[in-house]
Amino acid sequence: MDEHLATLGLGGNIGDPAASMARALVLLDGRADCAVTHVSKLYRTPPWGKIDQAWFFNACAAVRTTLSPDDLLDACLSIERQMKRERLERWGPRTIDIDVLTYDDLTQHSPTLEIPHPRMTERGFVLKPLADFAPDLAIAGRSVADWLEDADIAGIEIADPRSDWWRQIAEKPAP
Repeated sequence: MDEHLATLGLGGNIGDPAASMARALVLLDGRADCAVTHVSKLYRTPPWGKIDQAWFFNACAAVRTTLSPDDLLDACLSIERQMKRERLERWGPRTIDIDVLTYDDLTQHSPTLEIPHPRMTERGFVLKPLADFAPDLAIAGRSVADWLEDADIAGIEIADPRSDWWRQIAEKPAP
């Protein structure tokens, strides 16, 4: 089977979003058809779109996978459901959100999945973590680092500077 490189954006602002993202990454990495190869620092970010809600935690990850783009999306949605994700309103509060950002250099426009993610180049909370491990990744003819120079990153803070924060959180015993 061919192996592909995909990037994912993760976020949440209900409950313990850092723990939810860590669990999601562990679940993805535990699959036979996925391996998490890089994870960004953990960021705390102001709400975007719908601003009358709690701040978010955001991160990005690179995954080597033998899944097709749509099957990778299905795996991510399955993890969201497993973690009791509810989609109540667009850009609203959420326990976990996992977006497929890129998949190799594929461009895809289908009813269920657009690659690259259609609004990723406008979002500092995606570009800043993605630039941690993929600053040279080309999106629509420009590098992530170039897109980041034009993005609004006001208020974005590093919550955990380690790239293995997700493993550290996942290994902590539950209270």
